[in-house]
Amino acid sequence: MIKLFKVKEKQRELAENANGKTPVKKQSAGELRLHKDISELNLPKSCVISFPNGKDDLMNFEVTIRPDDRYYLGGTFLFSFNVSPIYPHEAPKVKCKTKVYHPNIDLEGNVCLNILREDWKPVLNINTIIYGLFHLFTEPNYEDPLNHDAAAVLRDNPKLFESNVRRAMAGGYVGQTLFPRCL
Repeated sequence: MIKLFKVKEKQRELAENANGKTPVKKQSAGELRLHKDISELNLPKSCVISFPNGKDDLMNFEVTIRPDDRYYLGGTFLFSFNVSPIYPHEAPKVKCKTKVYHPNIDLEGNVCLNILREDWKPVLNINTIIYGLFHLFTEPNYEDPLNHDAAAVLRDNPKLFESNVRRAMAGGYVGQTLFPRCL
């Protein structure tokens, strides 16, 4: 029975190609859900989504966040999203492409956000993730760090943490690490 459906599908594709039509690519369930999520985005003005590979590649996109409050005010931070075909049953892979001094983002760009790991549920969506990332910049969390040095400074000396963030965003050194300018 299954082979019959495959033969019929192959015949249909051949007929479409013979008629000069380009074959229509079927969308996965993940692509359909992602299309819905993106069409329903309700982002703050300080967040922008872009598709560097074109709108045909919805599964890979970037989000730019420009915090408008607290430590990271004035900075510009770029995140890449790689969405699995089985989305929403698997959380998107999110990386920070901007090197940043932050307790919840390591120097390789890995992001520590609970909804991208153990608290992911299929009812969550792209909008939720972007707001979660935005929240990391307004309320960095020293209790669940990836960058333990930054977390310790935030916990023990918030004024020094603020100074380190400003220096890093201006394109300076924090300890032995040089950060690119992101203001």
